[in-house]
Amino acid sequence: QVQLVESGGGLVQPGGSLRLSCAASGFTLDYYTIGWFRQAPGKEREGVSCISSSDPTPYYADSVKGRFTISRDNAKNTVYLQMNSLKPEDTAVYYCAADPKSCEIHIATMWADYWGQGTQVTVSS
Repeated sequence: QVQLVESGGGLVQPGGSLRLSCAASGFTLDYYTIGWFRQAPGKEREGVSCISSSDPTPYYADSVKGRFTISRDNAKNTVYLQMNSLKPEDTAVYYCAADPKSCEIHIATMWADYWGQGTQVTVSS
């Protein structure tokens, strides 16, 4: 069965950290661009970060630069999103997605071969 499964979400205080995981099964992430997206209540889904197999420079939205780090572990077929210095405005459902296109196209279009089911991140005191 081909799927992406996110995990690692939860409730954290402002300034805290979380690490999200995006694990693939049924296919190999090595050859895919992996994007992290988020959707807050009442807002449109937005691209947060992206990592491509062909481009060593990850993409980060301006709102998360310097706080979030994306990485991949091909041996574990998993991509991670380390989130530090979390703010209340980071509260959202976070999704990962896999697509063969570049990060530029993937983030701009949100086209993806596969999407995960999402994991809730809540930043609140």
